[in-house]
Amino acid sequence: MTPPRATSAFAGFRFPPEAISVAVRWYLRYSLSYRVVEELLAERGITVDYVTVYRWVQRFAPEFIEAARPFPPWHAGP
Repeated sequence: MTPPRATSAFAGFRFPPEAISVAVRWYLRYSLSYRVVEELLAERGITVDYVTVYRWVQRFAPEFIEAARPFPPWHAGP
């Protein structure tokens, strides 16, 4: 029996993980609207609807926020 493979959180999405990551980061970091993020991506050659950006933010924002949370001082590391 083979061990289960770890799947990417981005598996099943049409766009590359880098495009999704940058869109979510821009939205969270700079408090941009979904439409502005859509326009910024379009300037870089990535055609995506603002509703898709909304869905990405809803799906991935909790993970980004958790990853950015500092460890408590007593934590020895990852």
